[in-house]
Amino acid sequence: MAYRWKNDLTMADVTPKAAYLNRRQILAGTVGLGAIGLAGRASAQGLEPNTLEEITSYNNFYEFGTGKGDPAANAHKLVTSPWSIKVDGMVDRPGDYALDDLLAGLSVEDRLYRFRCVEAWSMVIPWNGIELADILNKVGVQSGARYVAFETVVQPENMIGVQRRVLDFPYVEGLRIDEAMHPLTIMATGIYDEPIYNQNGAPIRLVVPWKYGFKSIKSIVRITLQEDEPPTSWNKANPREYGFYSNVNPNVDHPRWSQATERRIGGGLFAARQDTLMFNGYPEVASLYEGMDLTRFY
Repeated sequence: MAYRWKNDLTMADVTPKAAYLNRRQILAGTVGLGAIGLAGRASAQGLEPNTLEEITSYNNFYEFGTGKGDPAANAHKLVTSPWSIKVDGMVDRPGDYALDDLLAGLSVEDRLYRFRCVEAWSMVIPWNGIELADILNKVGVQSGARYVAFETVVQPENMIGVQRRVLDFPYVEGLRIDEAMHPLTIMATGIYDEPIYNQNGAPIRLVVPWKYGFKSIKSIVRITLQEDEPPTSWNKANPREYGFYSNVNPNVDHPRWSQATERRIGGGLFAARQDTLMFNGYPEVASLYEGMDLTRFY
């Protein structure tokens, strides 16, 4: 497949999924040297993708609980079929779209992205998804639209976090239109060439790799194009700690966590912390913020 975007992380760096699922045997020396060679290039560069187990068992999805293992334990209750997305606001073709209809004719691409949580942990995740720009172009963005707002599904009978009101649900997020149209921004439908798991935001979620992970809203049921900046869940909950832009910036600390370094999930208890990269290692988005004081937009 020809990709419209590349960086230093490429799909050539991805070890086949089966090899990662056998990672412990590889490290224990029970698999031959040929299998170890599969991971050679990626490991040497420190770009080894996280295992499927790590990606699906350690995450935040507060609708299913606040613990890192809660989504994996509870998200099986999420009903993902049938699924529709309401597209409204300043679009030429608004409507309630069945997910398959909304994505019909659009190309699914493989994207290996760094993922950085505001809590100062990180992963490298092989996503499968569609550029958000392709979806927006399909529904027709009107000239006055300056922002895109997103909304997560609410299924109170299936979501214990919604019942406990740990946030003001539904979870909402937003991007500026140029951020949404950037080729790095995707709507992910899979991980490791498998349909995305419920705890990771099935059946479709946003992925914005240069922003902290909470911006990449899960299980989306509504997309709205609008002129004004939309409210976002964590900013509403604590505006002192969470801004609208929330770009990864190692020079601006969260009030409770330094952002200068990060802990790579799967690195082991005594693994050295890694330096966090500006824009999470995606300098090609820097031009979006020229003239802005990035210290103001945590």
